[in-house]
Amino acid sequence: MVGSSLTAVLFAFENRYPMVFTKADRPFRFDFLKPGDCYDSLKIENATRSVKSFTGSRQVGAPKALLWERLMFLLSMDSMIPLSNLCNTIRNVDNRIDCFNEYSKIAELRYDRCFYFGDDNANGFVKQKDLAEKKFVCYDWVAFNSGGKHEIDYIQTDDQFVKEIWFYPSDRIDGKTAVKDACAVSFLSESDMLDFNYSETMARFKLVHEMEQKGMKGKFNGYGPNGKPKHYKFRTSSIARTKYKRANSIEPQSKCIEISKAREEDLLQDLQQAKLDTNRFLRWL
Repeated sequence: MVGSSLTAVLFAFENRYPMVFTKADRPFRFDFLKPGDCYDSLKIENATRSVKSFTGSRQVGAPKALLWERLMFLLSMDSMIPLSNLCNTIRNVDNRIDCFNEYSKIAELRYDRCFYFGDDNANGFVKQKDLAEKKFVCYDWVAFNSGGKHEIDYIQTDDQFVKEIWFYPSDRIDGKTAVKDACAVSFLSESDMLDFNYSETMARFKLVHEMEQKGMKGKFNGYGPNGKPKHYKFRTSSIARTKYKRANSIEPQSKCIEISKAREEDLLQDLQQAKLDTNRFLRWL
């Protein structure tokens, strides 16, 4: 099978299928498991925590990335990821998967049936059904140089540009810190990505605008002549922008290729019910 999303990894783990991919498709940092679900067989403590927003608090479980990492480890130990992260491109030719690094072919795999979950650098597996414009989910990571201390974890807006804002303890500061940085999540088209109005700079400006609209203020700066408190403006800088292509309408290019319709929710439920023999790998954790 081809792909490395959480859905793909769950499918490979539950069916014991080998998988190949060109880029590890780790779940978004702020995608969480459902609180209360049990993953004790994988030695994962699904601890519940509270996410604070202006509409109240909601309970979430452990990050999905933790489950993804654990399953990738177990699949690797079980020889189900034969090429690890060594591939740069994958090509399908006549029921054969050719795998290349940046210099040469490194593997040739033959199959009778291949499940496809998506990979941006995989060629010859599927084709697009229509000429619809490509869609992307875009993550803008923003550092707060001033005004990063507050209690809010999440803001949701009504716009597709900066649809969600997640705040998290800054990774730029060693140890436990009260200073938070942010990630703005946007859903953009290919033409939007080329427009300055949807750039990293504008995402940063809109993030601060949404905070101020919600009544959030920067660092306290004493009192004015009228006795009212004053605050510094938020000072921010861009850390990075990452983007991922969203699924379009596709169809297989061969009858031996199957575009999986497995749902992450169903696979997670099956994983909880399955009796997994993972103790030989996880007993020391």
